[in-house]
Amino acid sequence: MKKAIVLLGALAGLMTAGAVPAQSWPNHPVKLIVPFAAGGTVDVVTRIVANRLTAVLGQQFLVENRTGAGGSIAAEFVAKSAPDGYTFFAASTGQIQLVPLVIKVAYDGLKDFVPVVNIATNPFVLSIHPSIPAKTLREFVDYAKARQGKLNYGSSGTGAIGHLTSALLVARAGLTMTHVPYKGNAPAMADLVGGQVQMVFGPVAEMIAYMRADKVTVLGVSSGKRTRELPGVPSIAETYPGFHIEAWVGLLAPAGTPRDIVERLAREISRFVKEPAAIDSIRKIGMEPSGIALEEFTELISREKPMWVDAAKAAGIKQETGN
Repeated sequence: MKKAIVLLGALAGLMTAGAVPAQSWPNHPVKLIVPFAAGGTVDVVTRIVANRLTAVLGQQFLVENRTGAGGSIAAEFVAKSAPDGYTFFAASTGQIQLVPLVIKVAYDGLKDFVPVVNIATNPFVLSIHPSIPAKTLREFVDYAKARQGKLNYGSSGTGAIGHLTSALLVARAGLTMTHVPYKGNAPAMADLVGGQVQMVFGPVAEMIAYMRADKVTVLGVSSGKRTRELPGVPSIAETYPGFHIEAWVGLLAPAGTPRDIVERLAREISRFVKEPAAIDSIRKIGMEPSGIALEEFTELISREKPMWVDAAKAAGIKQETGN
């Protein structure tokens, strides 16, 4: 009987010890790993959230930029970090869905991470050179079909979200176009304006500026419905039902991070991104606040994966063997 009591006491002690990190978290600074340089969209969104978490949770939430290999260096770092609630990954669609389709990586986007919360999303805008006599997506498709193989589309690089979104649309519309990759969206847009390429998918905020200057013709948005910023521009889904692509920026934890910590973080961020000040800050950088969390965010990532695999096939992408 004494042995049983001692054993039960030991087990209770272990259970209590295991619960302490979640109950007292955070008791020292927390790192949010960003896979891009400071100043970009992912970095800015993460810093907006980090400032709030620092204020409400009483510890510093530090943004750390680890760049390289399309964000896979940062992803691998977080995947291998201790699941203690002090290291999180401020990821975008690219690191979880796209990069593993292009290069061999040492992490699994679903198995090695716990999706915490989707902070914000960003649809893409389909733009063409204004010399093309098309004002609707259907007119452009007809124009391109009459010139199969003669038109080009640009993107910020092979395997980038703009490339794969374009490849999906080209395949869905039954077109033959040549992909021209650039080192970033800015040179792709410069060549669209110059007429070297005829089509580019770009971020909403950027495309609005070109559209207002009459440098491009905007035909559609990649989200499943029309956007707040461009209410007069149809969604591509209005022509091709089911076409729905939005990039996301979200927070992920290393697999095995205590559920209590993950839930608390998800709750704080979900609440924050619904506040007027946060909505304002996020919209200023061309994104839309989300706040979906935990299982719902996990389901979103799982649901998207087959679409991106199909996009890579449509783009003719073959995974490289090294980073």
